[in-house]
Amino acid sequence: MSLQQLRDESDFDQLPHNVAVTATIADIEEKKGFIDYYRFVIEVKTKGGSKYFIYRRYREFFTLHQTLESKYSPEESDRQGQNTCPLPPLPGKVFLGNKREIAEGRIPELNTYMKRLLGLPAWFLLDDTLRMFFYQTDQDSQQQPRALRRLLDWCYLNLIKVNRFPQRDVLPVCSHQLFSLCFCRSLLAPLAPLTRVYARACACVFQVMFDFRGNGKEELNLKKGEVIFLLQRVNADWLEGTVNNQTGIFPQSFVKIIKPLPDSNTEGEGEGHTYSCLRCFLLTPSGVDTRDVCVEEELTTQPTYKDLLFHMRNVFKVNDIALNYRDMEGDLIRVVDDEDIQLMIKESRGQESKIKRPVNQFPWELYVTLASDFSVYNTEL
Repeated sequence: MSLQQLRDESDFDQLPHNVAVTATIADIEEKKGFIDYYRFVIEVKTKGGSKYFIYRRYREFFTLHQTLESKYSPEESDRQGQNTCPLPPLPGKVFLGNKREIAEGRIPELNTYMKRLLGLPAWFLLDDTLRMFFYQTDQDSQQQPRALRRLLDWCYLNLIKVNRFPQRDVLPVCSHQLFSLCFCRSLLAPLAPLTRVYARACACVFQVMFDFRGNGKEELNLKKGEVIFLLQRVNADWLEGTVNNQTGIFPQSFVKIIKPLPDSNTEGEGEGHTYSCLRCFLLTPSGVDTRDVCVEEELTTQPTYKDLLFHMRNVFKVNDIALNYRDMEGDLIRVVDDEDIQLMIKESRGQESKIKRPVNQFPWELYVTLASDFSVYNTEL
């Protein structure tokens, strides 16, 4: 063994136990929020032997790589210094194509990228930016993986190989393989309860069993097979919900429950709402179009102005629009950046006690107007 190898091993032994040393993408999950995207479920193992899952988007990989490049990439490829290190290549951005196919296609490349990144010298693994990327945040720890397809496929195949033969035929397997297979069993065992936990989290969802034509503007028109998100119970026979971005009431006898239905307007014990609803209004000279838009976000989420504008364009099918909110005096205030979004949410939370809303509805409402229409604003001094 060379002197440099001995030094590298010594440096590695001195690393803290919570430093990430391996990372593998276990699955991808679609996130339907103010903007739809796919995130990677990553299994991280630390030097101390602990394992956990983190959830990262490609944009977070991209930001990490840019930061590390600015710190450590040598200005010239043939120059090496104490604080420089050649970084592995990151798969580039893709602007066109199916989002799921793009995410699936990136998995092998991102796995290779993380393997090479965590295989760099020990001093590099202590970088704060790198450690924070692989650190399990509180938000990560509160989430449950949905499937772990890639990780469990590998585990399942290896368990078949081991269990196919009598125990005596497995003895030649080396110790680290046995450790990996034991870890597989620990992952496979909780699959059924994990599925039940995820099912409980997705409350307030119905599927239409029969076509229904509503009488009047308040009642929804339903087609068999459609999925409805519950807003609240009206009475023993009628519910209020949203389907295809349309809000109204519908008879409970025409739908079946996919996820548990809450008994009242109070949250269930220990159960949250995966889907939250945003009430928004399109104000035009011809009238007002009211929608309740369901997104897979927490009620405390603060969307960006860009994402919210993009989402509203998709909801109302109008491109030249402006976003607004009503202040405490009832006047419309135009939103133009993220700071305005923050102010809108802050003001609305101050009025929460005055307005009764369903438990899974955002405390703020959005008023969408045509960008060229300034007649909706109060211009009196």
